[in-house]
Amino acid sequence: MSIVVTGATGHLGRHVVEQLLEKVPADRITAVVRDEAKAADLAARGVKLAVADYNVPETFDGLFAAGDKVLLISGNEFDKGRVGQHTVVIEAAKAAGVALLAYTSAPGTLTAALADDHRATEEVLLASGLPYSLLRNGWYHENYTENLAPVLEHDAVVAAAGEGRVSSAARADYAAAAVEVLTGEGHENTTYELGGDEAWSFAEYAAELSRQTGREIVYNAVPVETLTGILTGAGVPAPVAGILAGVDASIEKGELVVSSGDLSRLIGRPTTPLAEAVTAGLKG
Repeated sequence: MSIVVTGATGHLGRHVVEQLLEKVPADRITAVVRDEAKAADLAARGVKLAVADYNVPETFDGLFAAGDKVLLISGNEFDKGRVGQHTVVIEAAKAAGVALLAYTSAPGTLTAALADDHRATEEVLLASGLPYSLLRNGWYHENYTENLAPVLEHDAVVAAAGEGRVSSAARADYAAAAVEVLTGEGHENTTYELGGDEAWSFAEYAAELSRQTGREIVYNAVPVETLTGILTGAGVPAPVAGILAGVDASIEKGELVVSSGDLSRLIGRPTTPLAEAVTAGLKG
């Protein structure tokens, strides 16, 4: 029986594999990657590699085995039909008779376009009859703190979220939840609403940046259309810019406040505070 992680060299996938290595022998972990060279360091530590591509269904033929536990990390190619990509993995897992397929989804409260592919993938997974776990990941601290250059250049946080709040957490927190589901017992046919312990507003985020930099950084709340224009002007493809700005509109409506406490319960500790991610981002 293997624990199989798709997208294993991505931001979240690497965290998952690293944390799995702390709990299970390396030869029980299979990292599914598109580029074997990017996973050379994992192979050197004894992790098994499988080369497969969501866009090439036959590459998943025979990849899974009966009894495997699989983490399907959602694709990030918004223009390539993510539901179809995910279905390839689900069908291969069903054919193999895996013991569990966990999927990184989006909060059940989220109505933004970003959630459409996740809801559709959930439907495919539930219809498959596979034992499942829906990991409905909230927003990541790093969505903001890994791209601080524009904020620091203009001394301003720009968002279309009004006074809305976000229950974000660190990637490592969401990875820890996935590892618990993959290595623990009793997670079949479960849905976890995952988010940080403390919701924050963009004004509070700007204040934290000000505190840590010693500069006056303000929050500029703008309309969704303005943010979309800013993003496209920065080189973000128009469809992606629209999706990201749509998330801000959902934040303003409170759709990214996750109050379930599922994440801290799963990982057995408080979630990482935003301030820690800001510190890391400023060092980066």
